[in-house]
Amino acid sequence: MVAVQSNMMPLGTKAPSFTLPDTISGNKISLDDIKSDKATVVMFICNHCPYVLLLKEAIVAMAKEFQSKGVEFVAISSNNVEKYPDDSPEKMTEFAAAEGFTFPYLYDESQDVARAYQAACTPDFFIFNNNMECVYRGRFDNATPGNGNPVTGDELRSALEGALEGKIIEEQNPSIGCNIKWKE
Repeated sequence: MVAVQSNMMPLGTKAPSFTLPDTISGNKISLDDIKSDKATVVMFICNHCPYVLLLKEAIVAMAKEFQSKGVEFVAISSNNVEKYPDDSPEKMTEFAAAEGFTFPYLYDESQDVARAYQAACTPDFFIFNNNMECVYRGRFDNATPGNGNPVTGDELRSALEGALEGKIIEEQNPSIGCNIKWKE
């Protein structure tokens, strides 16, 4: 496991469009299909990363809470499945079902979407406002495997509450996690 920090897409960047296969429904889903007129969260995750595994229950709980407020969530896995078969679309389907995902879990086989979002690690979180402009990029909270900090989601929660009020929180910290497993 190689821990890296997120690249911190510039605030105000328009959300790059995408159309990717959803490993839950089997349908192709585009950003236009799921974007919200309130806020949209794009998360780069994978099945095997210990950073993601630490946060998975809290991510699902936060998604349920904010989906009731009109916020849309989407998770994307961009890992090289030839070298990391635990992140294959079939395993993604199983993972999403086991964890009770209430949002699409998309497979970015070409890794073009991860590159467009400047994603670097799993998990990597992006919040876009009603105009699909980046208002947050960074971490869920300061909990990481082994550091003893409780999983609270306080940083992502503050950013989401701010986005719903039309505000951008000033302090934004990069996420840290496993590097995206890039193809050669």
